[in-house]
Amino acid sequence: MSAVLDTHGHDDHAHHPTGIMRWVTTTNHKDIGTMYLWFSFTMFLVGGIMALVIRTELFAPGLQIVDPERFNAMTTYHGLIMVFGAIMPAFVGFANWLIPMQIGAPDMAFPRMNNLSFWLLPPAALLLIVAQFTPGGGAGVGWTMYAPLTVQAPMSMDLTIFAVHILGASSIMGSINIITTILNMRAPGMGLMRIPLFCWTWLITAYLLIAVMPVLAGAVTMTLTDRHFGTTFFNAAGGGDPVLYQHIFWFFGHPEVYIIAIPAFGVISQIIPAFARKPLFGYTSMVYATASIAVLSFLVWAHHMYTVGMPVEGQLYFMYATVLIAVPTGVKVFNWVATMWRGSLTFETPMLFACGFLFLFTMGGFTGLVLSIVPIDVQLHDTYYVVAHFHYVMVAGALFSAFGGIYFWLPKWTGKMYNETLGKWHFWLSFIFFNMTFFVQHFLGLAGMPRRIPDYSLQFTEFNVISSIGAWGFGLSQLLFLYIVVSTIRSGKKAADKQWDGADSLEWTHLPSPPPYHSFETPPVLK
Repeated sequence: MSAVLDTHGHDDHAHHPTGIMRWVTTTNHKDIGTMYLWFSFTMFLVGGIMALVIRTELFAPGLQIVDPERFNAMTTYHGLIMVFGAIMPAFVGFANWLIPMQIGAPDMAFPRMNNLSFWLLPPAALLLIVAQFTPGGGAGVGWTMYAPLTVQAPMSMDLTIFAVHILGASSIMGSINIITTILNMRAPGMGLMRIPLFCWTWLITAYLLIAVMPVLAGAVTMTLTDRHFGTTFFNAAGGGDPVLYQHIFWFFGHPEVYIIAIPAFGVISQIIPAFARKPLFGYTSMVYATASIAVLSFLVWAHHMYTVGMPVEGQLYFMYATVLIAVPTGVKVFNWVATMWRGSLTFETPMLFACGFLFLFTMGGFTGLVLSIVPIDVQLHDTYYVVAHFHYVMVAGALFSAFGGIYFWLPKWTGKMYNETLGKWHFWLSFIFFNMTFFVQHFLGLAGMPRRIPDYSLQFTEFNVISSIGAWGFGLSQLLFLYIVVSTIRSGKKAADKQWDGADSLEWTHLPSPPPYHSFETPPVLK
């Protein structure tokens, strides 16, 4: 009894909540990171179910299982849930877990704000899911929420706008927290050019988020006032312009692509040096390349809009600026390959996902380069070629790196080792079925099949059948991942102190080996 009661006779548990209240009130960065990761996986399954409904409908020509309005709503909420509910929270989960550990900080700078920024996510996700069951059905406006469709959409559009606002507030709070933590809470002697690359990628991403989330908030607020308060921002009849919405949205939307991709670069930059058993090649150039990508991402937004009737000079500018992003991206790919070059490579599951990322993300980059060329894009705009391109960037880019990161750090997080054989099965099934799903969509796009349409001509049947079978295979493969993670937590073998053969990402893997001597009592003078 004396162990439970403190000196005043109060129950000690009142100060340390247990059970569900421990998670609701926690300010521990590891707990919050864990909640982000589980939340993102839950949303990944929800968005994935919508994708499977879409692909099942497209298995054969004609209308099979859902009416066109429901189909359009599914495409809308699949996109919103995957971007804002699955991929972004996953990387914020990594940031919460790893940044304090990598820079030697006791926790995040603002632990209570950290808790709040997580707990804003479930109500927002609930709004996105409930929106589909309101009178009038879900808003079938596409995840980009283009005006003037959004002005005429049913009540679900209001719930969607509200959800986007809440998600934006969560992202901004998380970003402020990450920036403050990295800039102010590093261990003595750890200059900015000595932090692991994962921290750098999140520092840059956090600045991007703070810059662009208010832009999205502005776009959806203008939509809201157009719907309910008589304004005509996007209504040509009242002097507004529907294309204005596209400009505002894509000024958020293009940096958003890099908000998703840049933390993935950071994860890959930790995994590859560990399994090559050598420092990351060109650490400084990686930092500058990442910053260059972030800056350039603000200057290319209208390459999504070549077909709106902009002047040729505008098209030329956006084409050249877009092609320019290939340069720093190429630097990063070169550095990753150079890190592996003549390293002591082994191919455990995290490294397999990193190599899968490298191959598929590079391919997604090449198709992006194809789409940046104006005359080609005018032909391929709004076809399945675009769908294939951004899924190669988002799924093969962000998702594969997230899987790699989880396999990489799970032993450190749980103290237990996952089943390596099952992990490799998960990689190969995901890799094969992913390509089966999306590679053929390039051909559908080149042949002219439009996206977001529930029916199609007979000549597109074979590729759609292959794509739908691949989608089901990919979706079911993720249940294996869930099994691997749960069985690791519950009954995994004890992990070694240095699980990956002495190559540990929480050391400064980019420094010469062994690292220079540091006395943390007296910080060295940094040049």
